[in-house]
Amino acid sequence: MTPTPRATPFLRVAAVLVALEGAALIVLAVLEALTVSGERLVMGLTTTVFFLGYGAALLVGAWGLLRPWDLVRSPVVLAQLIQLGVAWSFRGGDTGAVAAVLAVTAVAVLVLVLLPSSTAYLVPEDEQ
Repeated sequence: MTPTPRATPFLRVAAVLVALEGAALIVLAVLEALTVSGERLVMGLTTTVFFLGYGAALLVGAWGLLRPWDLVRSPVVLAQLIQLGVAWSFRGGDTGAVAAVLAVTAVAVLVLVLLPSSTAYLVPEDEQ
């Protein structure tokens, strides 16, 4: 059995950023669950479930970036593109700082995941 190679430093940074995004969504899910009231029960529960699922998927993506698992890159890239759209919707006004954090994080993850060294690690040579 050959040992599994270690992820590149770039992918390790990307994995940490994606894990932080996932953890933040899980925290938002918990906060949403705590504020659910009778008048907005369905919306609160569906939002909670969505945030939990999305956060869990990002945590799996972060874990997958640390292994030579090529199937994880596309969902991680898609999540970052969605995050860029969310950042765009938050631009201006009081939410400008939130938009900046979301955009900078998404661009950083995209760059780190799409680097040639990251591709070489995630996609085995026989599939390139």
